[in-house]
Amino acid sequence: MLSRRVFRFCLSFVRAALPLALLATVVGCGGVGGSSIPPPPAITISLSAATVTLPQDGTPVTVTVTVGNAPATAAVLTQYLPTGVTAKFTPTGSGPSGTLQLTGGAAVAAGTTAANVVVKSGESIASAGLQVISAPVATVSAAQDTTLGIHGVLSQFMATSFQVASYADGYFLTNATSRESTLAALGAQHTRLQVVGDGTPMVGNTGTSADWSFAVIDSLTQPVLGIGDNSPEMQLGTAPTWMNDSAGHLDTVHHLDDFATYSANVVRYYNTGGFNWGGQHFQSPSAHPIHWWGIFNEYNGNGLNATQYVTLYNKVTAAMLAADPTVEFSAQELSDYGLGTGDGGDPKVFLPPFFAPAASGGVSEPVSVVSTHFYSTCNQKDLDQALLSAVPGFAQNIEYFRQEAALRPDLGKIQVWVTENNVNADWSNNGVSACNPPQAFVDDPRGTSAFFAAWRPYVFSQLGKAGNQALYHWAYAADPQYGEVNSSTGNTYLSYWVDEALAAIYPAPPGSPGQQILQLSATETSDIELLATRNADNSVVIMVDNHAIANPSADNNGTGAPRTVVLDLSTLGSFTSASQLAFDAGSSATTAPAWSGVTPAARVNVTLPGYGVTFLKLVP
Repeated sequence: MLSRRVFRFCLSFVRAALPLALLATVVGCGGVGGSSIPPPPAITISLSAATVTLPQDGTPVTVTVTVGNAPATAAVLTQYLPTGVTAKFTPTGSGPSGTLQLTGGAAVAAGTTAANVVVKSGESIASAGLQVISAPVATVSAAQDTTLGIHGVLSQFMATSFQVASYADGYFLTNATSRESTLAALGAQHTRLQVVGDGTPMVGNTGTSADWSFAVIDSLTQPVLGIGDNSPEMQLGTAPTWMNDSAGHLDTVHHLDDFATYSANVVRYYNTGGFNWGGQHFQSPSAHPIHWWGIFNEYNGNGLNATQYVTLYNKVTAAMLAADPTVEFSAQELSDYGLGTGDGGDPKVFLPPFFAPAASGGVSEPVSVVSTHFYSTCNQKDLDQALLSAVPGFAQNIEYFRQEAALRPDLGKIQVWVTENNVNADWSNNGVSACNPPQAFVDDPRGTSAFFAAWRPYVFSQLGKAGNQALYHWAYAADPQYGEVNSSTGNTYLSYWVDEALAAIYPAPPGSPGQQILQLSATETSDIELLATRNADNSVVIMVDNHAIANPSADNNGTGAPRTVVLDLSTLGSFTSASQLAFDAGSSATTAPAWSGVTPAARVNVTLPGYGVTFLKLVP
């Protein structure tokens, strides 16, 4: 070892002999050790997966943790795991690397959490991010659930609607072939033609031929008669203007017989060779008759009470049957809201008088269908939470309709149809919200956004399970709030493809056996909707609908929160192939989505990035 004197001499010599800039590079003098010691290498950590899905049924998941440059005594820890998730780290060999076992459970809320896996040795720390997904588990049984649908059968067809008035009469006058083809491809059954306002073909009461004009009504009716099932439902929604009182409502005291005669003549025009008026013969040019007829529109908001409607229904349908004994009728067509509240949309106010025994003032003429209308809101300012929260109430109302009909033995088997359905019932009254004046009217984009891709399948499933048998979109050609296609261009919205998929996946033509609804249990259904059905060919379709809201207190047409659902298919047996069809924010509004292949397995994970729906089809 050099003495302190010699070391000082050496350092002085170096300083004198070398420029100052090179001094720092000197590592020794006369055998003296280096001037600095390199730090030890940094600890490293890596994981075998950056994301793990923890089933809520408690099935554990293992992640391999690889630690480098750390002693065996280093600690491996976790941070920010979802509440209720347990973690167990087991070292492998003599080093700190090992396996991390994570276990969720039904008490762990569904969703995604950003967690960390940390390794710590003394003051040295390293971490790796780990996305932890708590996933509901849905177990699908091969057994039929006879408590749902119509005795265990989903028998609900998809349909669409036109409002017949002068502002809509030009739709098929432009690019008619293309527009008719698009409507036909939708697969709608019994397309609804709601005749209102200046679409009403009787325009006067002078006794001359000028009293009738079918120009507006036929501009939509004739193309629809030639499309699809050739069997629309025509709803005589309002009376000719001359029959109304000063408030614009049908004057049933003075003009009920006139309305019945008018209705019978419209039946004759389309079905039985026409009618004569003022020396002129009026007859539909189509060979297709109209079999289904709706009697008045939302009478509870258009000047009639429950008793007056029964009287109107009996009088009008009797006259129409005299014109064509083969026609069938849809009754009520109610503006439906507030079940059990006693207000102006409460079915408990309007259905009991209708379904009372005929001898006690109830309906006495034939009824094939009772129909109602559901909208989630009438205010564009309502949040996504409010619109989604309304959906279970729709199903409750359907159950009430079926319950009331069953009180009459002669009407217990009539169908329940929802002949209007959309996210928002509001409309523009000269730029002002009709429901919320003086608030300005703004189109609600949720009718055609990814929100709709979650909302409509949710409605379809809830209503079908409750025994509803028809779900009508309101309306076909309209703006982004209401439409399936753009009324100006004929271009499709995302809503068109969602409804087209529902019609194709769950067909329910007349005489169809429908789909068996299978028993299904899930660990959590707070923001997912699940529907499992079996077709006649034994293929199985499972709908996974995600309506989880990213920010319930603020989102209005939000993106939705991601969800993963684990489908336990182990009791269904084996399948030769599987495929899935998804709708979400990334789906095209202009082209049909494509099915993609999936490997059949006892457990299949379905992940939705936000609002949307996935259909999984399994083929034996």
